[in-house]
Amino acid sequence: MALLEAVMDCGFGNWQEVANQMRTKTKDDCENHYMKHFINNPLFASTLLSMKQAEEDKNVDTAIPFQASEDPPRPTFDSLLSRDMAGYMPARADFIEEFDNYAEWDLRDIDFVEDDSDVLHALKIAVVDIYHSRLKERQRRKRVIREHGLINLRKFQILERRYSKDVQELYETMRRFVRILGATNHDRFIESHALEFELRREIKRLQEYRKAGIKTFHSSKIYDRLKKSREEERMKRNMLSEVLQYIHDGSACQQWLKRQAAIDAGLHQVAPVISSSGRRSAPPLDLTGLPGTEKLNDKEKELCQVVRLVPGAYLEYKAALVNECNKQGSLRLAQARALIKIDVNKTRKIYDFLLQGGYITKPQP
Repeated sequence: MALLEAVMDCGFGNWQEVANQMRTKTKDDCENHYMKHFINNPLFASTLLSMKQAEEDKNVDTAIPFQASEDPPRPTFDSLLSRDMAGYMPARADFIEEFDNYAEWDLRDIDFVEDDSDVLHALKIAVVDIYHSRLKERQRRKRVIREHGLINLRKFQILERRYSKDVQELYETMRRFVRILGATNHDRFIESHALEFELRREIKRLQEYRKAGIKTFHSSKIYDRLKKSREEERMKRNMLSEVLQYIHDGSACQQWLKRQAAIDAGLHQVAPVISSSGRRSAPPLDLTGLPGTEKLNDKEKELCQVVRLVPGAYLEYKAALVNECNKQGSLRLAQARALIKIDVNKTRKIYDFLLQGGYITKPQP
């Protein structure tokens, strides 16, 4: 008892002061005795556990609802958390407003008197029965909230996030059946489907190994490592097609290079690339399978990808500009824009490309 009083006075862990107050024991003696008999003693721990269980069993039938939420938060009035709790008051274990809060108003003017007719008496009884049914619905909703611990919304949402995306979608779909299933049955249902999704993923992974001719787990580790390296190489190859949309914009190209350096450095929050026009450029056009692609050389393919122009249209525009240049001996940009009724920026890029490639000539000053 003297040791317990000394620990209470000096604080747990302050063994030197405890020893000074005990006077007859050293610092190590006090610490070893306390840890042996009060911390690491299984009999003492089991006694505390049994006392706690007895206290819980004693309070099972109390009138305080929401047992699943043992310690609901106590936010300030009119805060965001208070609104999430739908006006629940933890100190009173009740809501500010009940469900169907004005159900009692229908009874305020009812008075049973002896001279009521049978029809009027039956009508008043029916109103009371309706009121009782509304009270039952109010209690049913409280029971659902209590069994599932819905009053602590934040804690409930954290528990939901532990599931994968597939299970979360199922969870959202099955939420409407919470009122039918009990809390335990509903949780077992969700857990069983989470296990099913996990087994399906594992079966799909094993089928992928078998399709690749892998029969041992040691080989599967090598396969996963090689697959990861292949995906990284594929991403690097895709970077070239991504940078094509910024190749004619020096500022945007510099931004893209800085962004890639930030990604390589391990930074997850990187700014998007913005071209000098003030908006994000569209990705390069995929020419696979488009008619006329085989008639283009590599530079013309690159131009069509950047300008996002189908090969057939480019060939028509090229033929029109070349023919006009041959007729007049030269071709101005204004004349090219009059011949091609498309975006002026695209026309400028096509004109500069043909001029640089020697397909057309510019008038001499």
